[in-house]
Amino acid sequence: MRIGIFADTSGTIDDIVGRAQEAERDGFQSFWVSHIFGPDALTALAVIGQKTSRIELGTSVVPVYGRHPHAFAQQALTTQAASGGRLTLGIGLSHQVVVENMWGLSYEKPAVHMREYLSVLIPLLHGEPVSYSGEIFRVNAGLQIPVTKPPGLVLAALAPAMLRMAGERADGTVTWMTGIKAIETHIAPRLNAAAEAAGRPRGRICVGLPIAVTDDPTGARERAAQMFQMYGQLPNYQRVLAKAGVKSPGDVAIVGSEAEVEEQLRALAKAGATDFLAVHFPADPDAIERTSALLKRLVGSI
Repeated sequence: MRIGIFADTSGTIDDIVGRAQEAERDGFQSFWVSHIFGPDALTALAVIGQKTSRIELGTSVVPVYGRHPHAFAQQALTTQAASGGRLTLGIGLSHQVVVENMWGLSYEKPAVHMREYLSVLIPLLHGEPVSYSGEIFRVNAGLQIPVTKPPGLVLAALAPAMLRMAGERADGTVTWMTGIKAIETHIAPRLNAAAEAAGRPRGRICVGLPIAVTDDPTGARERAAQMFQMYGQLPNYQRVLAKAGVKSPGDVAIVGSEAEVEEQLRALAKAGATDFLAVHFPADPDAIERTSALLKRLVGSI
């Protein structure tokens, strides 16, 4: 299982670039930037791509609503060129409360929206012109952006329809707040079955979770439950937490001593995760430093 860093996007762009450079120096295999209410993830990664040389750069995740797939492909290919071919696009539907209440757009038929979006996006990412007419999108266009290879593509997929799409049409999935049990019993089986049925290799399962090395795991879970409580209130995450038999984001956090955290990470890999995206959180004053030290030691060994 590859180990990457899920970026802290607070602070300036220079701060985020510095964190990416540090992750590369420390030997981590990927660096992921969220796209919520902070910086534009692809713009940030284009800058980071010019300041790093090896580390994979990912978005987790850019919402597809509000971005036409042609314009999105144009920006993604530009970022791919700027980073020397190291981009992996994590894209998703976001949430109904965001799309409708914040942006004033319709969240009707989200699976149809994503299916049509991919029908336009994927050919463009591969340098092919698109002639597509669907229920939502009608696109006849191409792009001329030379890249050495198309960016990787993973979908934020939790529901069966989205997991099927991720297996059939993308390179896999990227998840958040999805614990070990849900990966093993829900995510991996559905994704892998869809890929196999489509004649494709098994896809990536990139798992983002809070992590803290600490001598007080009970307190750490309580801290995580407080810090990430908003995710426990969103229906998409409530459903996947329920599949793991838990209710709170704190219950799926990776916490404990060095040995206990390593054991949990190995269990995550055994459950089917191909990539772990570490979200450090301050469970106690020493947690960040201890967590970073352990993760650096484990790179390439899980």
